[in-house]
Amino acid sequence: MSDVPPVNASALLAEALSKSGLLWVEDADGRSWGVWHVWADDTAYIVSGPGEQALPWLPDEVRIILRSKDTGGRLLTTRAQATVVPPGTPEWTTAAELLKAARLNAIDDSLTRWAEQCTITALRPFDQPVEGPGHYTATSHRAEPVETPATTTSWRPWHWHGRQRRGTRRRR
Repeated sequence: MSDVPPVNASALLAEALSKSGLLWVEDADGRSWGVWHVWADDTAYIVSGPGEQALPWLPDEVRIILRSKDTGGRLLTTRAQATVVPPGTPEWTTAAELLKAARLNAIDDSLTRWAEQCTITALRPFDQPVEGPGHYTATSHRAEPVETPATTTSWRPWHWHGRQRRGTRRRR
């Protein structure tokens, strides 16, 4: 029987955060929110607000769930300190420039809009991972869908060749 060598959690954390642009933030209610981020100086920066990704208010400590770039599955779950970065500070300027460089399809002056309307949050992981390779919980972490007023307006979805009309046959 071979022993599995211990995993260097800090190296795995840095690798997962630098290779993947997506992480999940678990809020105070236990709901996970998928957000894009940039990783720099041992901090994951995220931007939320009007015109950006939706994210609720975050408490001082959150859990972040990281995925494997290879399989897309859960890789690590760790605790992180969530801090709002105030506009006008050197950290905000650095974070905003990194986020702007990673932002896809920007159509306006993102920096001005972010300073006026959005929130840049710094997530700083700390302590040992809650879950990681060889130490996953047995639960699936599956969540019930969130209630929404959205409905389907028609009784059938669109079909590739449309609906076949009665009495007509398709010729090949």
